Amino acid sequence: MQTIQVARPAGLDQLKLVQGASARAPGHGEIQVEIRASSLNFHDYAVVSGLLPTEDGRIPMSDGAGVVTAVGEGVSEFAPGDRVLSCFFPNWLDGPPTQKKTTGVPGDNVDGFACEVVTMPAQGFTRMPEGLDFHEAATLTCAGLTAWRALAVETHLRPGDWVLVQGSGGVSVFALQFARQMGCRVIATSSSDEKLARLESLGAEALINYRETPAWGARVRELTGGHGADLVVEVGGSGTVAQSVKAVAYDGCISMIGVLTGMSGEVPTAELFYRNARIHGITVGSRAHQEDMIAAVEAGGIRPVVDSRYPLAQLAEAFRHQESQAHFGKICVDIPG
Repeated sequence: MQTIQVARPAGLDQLKLVQGASARAPGHGEIQVEIRASSLNFHDYAVVSGLLPTEDGRIPMSDGAGVVTAVGEGVSEFAPGDRVLSCFFPNWLDGPPTQKKTTGVPGDNVDGFACEVVTMPAQGFTRMPEGLDFHEAATLTCAGLTAWRALAVETHLRPGDWVLVQGSGGVSVFALQFARQMGCRVIATSSSDEKLARLESLGAEALINYRETPAWGARVRELTGGHGADLVVEVGGSGTVAQSVKAVAYDGCISMIGVLTGMSGEVPTAELFYRNARIHGITVGSRAHQEDMIAAVEAGGIRPVVDSRYPLAQLAEAFRHQESQAHFGKICVDIPG
């Protein structure tokens, strides 16, 4: 079978297509899955670019959707032919996160889904949502679940509450879709008027071009009649968190999800506690959270937004497209079966 491996020193030019690896039969509690699609996340980019060091020869990609081809002893939840979706944290089944539960991330701690066939513990998969193709489903594992946990698990949003989403990457678009499904009102920011128009078509009712309005935190308060955003889905990190604090409502929450603008920076703490607001760090979610999200996707008829699809052999080109920040939604990978 074909696999992509990360060779040291890591970098996009160091992604190697390897032929001839053989699939392993499943052991007790394991399933074998023919992978049909994956999707790109910033976490995957950190692995392949060397920002997040891994073992030489690591198979990257944390998202995977495919078909069960064999099951090992002791597996009753899945059968050959089932369509399944990987879990970002295969050891975090339920309950609150712990360090132990958040180990074993595919494509990072262990080999991931840039390959045709995997054999892994059955607990590291859930069923796929009905009505989605493999590429759409593969976008849910990291980006979709992160947005879901921010909106439906760690906060207590009510219909009519304001949600602020930043940009048009996978997490932000999913947050917009889930927020609208919950009856919330959404403000979206972007540096592109074209992308803002697309965000509006997905249900954002207020739009801010942050290049034209650098002090967008104050603009959020204006748009909400002084109330602010009950939830800020913060994907920027150090370069945007100060404005997020200005934008957040009293007793609101900033879900810290990404660090696209830097790993550290100043937080206006006085303003944060004055608003009785909080910053909550979020890294994806548990298997139980994923099962709840899948039910919500099916009930609400949510269709993930797929920007583009690349063959496995062109994974480096897919990451270069991600680097350009020209995408809207998720970039997917075709896995040859």
